[in-house]
Amino acid sequence: MTLPKSENRDLLERLIFDDQIPEDWARDVWDMSPTLGETAAKLVDGFAAVIECCSEEKLDNLVRSLYRNQLEE
Repeated sequence: MTLPKSENRDLLERLIFDDQIPEDWARDVWDMSPTLGETAAKLVDGFAAVIECCSEEKLDNLVRSLYRNQLEE
């Protein structure tokens, strides 16, 4: 059973950004270092673009694979 894209996005956000909203994470990084903050903002934009371009099935496969790998570690 494939999860909806919105649910997979939430799972992927939690996996990458823990309990923070991606934009808040980028702002926190920016506060520590503007140079790294700029890179963090680009990563958040890239994250959103990947979510938008992925089909529901591919995103589901990616999230399942990442969680499976995390459990194996």
